[in-house]
Amino acid sequence: MDDGTTAAPGAVDDLRTQVAGTVVAADDDGYEDARHVWNGMIDKRPLAVVRVANEDDVAAAIDYARDRDLPLAVRGGGHGVAGYGTVDRGIVIDLGGLNQVEVDPERRVVRVAGGAVLADVDRATVPHGLVVPLGVISRTGVGGLTLGGGVGWLTRAHGLAADNLLEAEVLTASGERVRANDRENPELLWGLRGGGGNFGVVTSFTFRAHPLPPVLHGVNLIYAEPNWRTALTAWEEWTRDLPDAMQSIATFLVPPPMLEAGDDPLLILASAWADTEDRESSERLVDELRRQAPPDIEEVEGDWLAWQSAFDAMVPKGSRGYWKNTSFDRLDEEVLDVILRRAGEQRWIGTGIDIHHMGGAFARVPEDATPFPARSARFWLNIYGFWQDRGDDAARTEFVKGFAADMAPFATGGQYVNFMGYEQDADWRAAALAVYGQEKLDRLVALKRRYDPDNLFRLNHNISPG
Repeated sequence: MDDGTTAAPGAVDDLRTQVAGTVVAADDDGYEDARHVWNGMIDKRPLAVVRVANEDDVAAAIDYARDRDLPLAVRGGGHGVAGYGTVDRGIVIDLGGLNQVEVDPERRVVRVAGGAVLADVDRATVPHGLVVPLGVISRTGVGGLTLGGGVGWLTRAHGLAADNLLEAEVLTASGERVRANDRENPELLWGLRGGGGNFGVVTSFTFRAHPLPPVLHGVNLIYAEPNWRTALTAWEEWTRDLPDAMQSIATFLVPPPMLEAGDDPLLILASAWADTEDRESSERLVDELRRQAPPDIEEVEGDWLAWQSAFDAMVPKGSRGYWKNTSFDRLDEEVLDVILRRAGEQRWIGTGIDIHHMGGAFARVPEDATPFPARSARFWLNIYGFWQDRGDDAARTEFVKGFAADMAPFATGGQYVNFMGYEQDADWRAAALAVYGQEKLDRLVALKRRYDPDNLFRLNHNISPG
């Protein structure tokens, strides 16, 4: 029986002759690995995966899919929880081989190829004492992260990854090669700073880089369940007056065996300091929190690469995942009751709850300067379900949905697309309005009509041109 993964005779062979990279079809060795993305719940069988070797390969794959009316997926790091980097009966452009990073230390500018992951960038910039604001898991693809916004350890100090995007090189649905910066196609650059992969394949990103402290002051204050309320109450007060250089994330999780931290759920109040000279202020601030909420365990990390990759092993490829998120402004007793009740219900290895403290440089970017929503939000909650057993899918997904529903009364508007899980038969038109609001959505739709009027790039949190 034809499952849709085989082409007409010679069709995929024709594609092979058009690219310098590798075309992996259903009957090729390595197809099973090539077709999968990080989220093991996404089980798609593409016609072919094109592991591109250069920009011309990207153009050839776009033309092939467009001319044959085949669905087209674009994959960078393949780490997105929604799993849009693969597709049934279509073409996957796998950018993973395009992972070059070029650093100009004098200008503090970094050019990153479209398939690079965070670790590629960090390894290139750290020797120069520089860092690009990116995410919190080093295997995440730079492309998807940036196009959705890019929340991470430097958000308060330097803004989102998208806020630091200076230029992008894009291949559109028609095969046009477009450069977007403040001088050329500035409206497209606006759309790429949070509007997702709706407008083409970005083959390179150019970022502004920032000085990196020679020794990171990263601290984890860790609490057992009886101390959660005291710790989170102290953390809420502590975050009210922090300088931009201090980023903090509160995380609830059951530690996996590799951490050798027992079987009970923990609260981790993590902080990282971005100032290159004033470490004493960081130590003083952390000590203030420590005095208000003495931790059961404490860890200190001085190496940026180790800090950025500390949680990588917790979410291996093939994990099954479903996420939801919301922004909110208060962490009073009413909200604490919801968060602590739900966090206490989570007794299994897998599924974490992050509360990102926002503000700082992120909040000073004007609301209309990028598509990213809710700049005024004080906190952002990410409920990230991940597990290994297919039999847990229903219960784990329901936990994430239930937690999100309980937090809905406190939401301040807007959602972060990178923290949105896959939804079968989702109405993304309604979702896009909820994410961006009408004014930003109108601008994004206008861009979509200009650069992708037939919605070739629809496998994403889609901006419909209709």
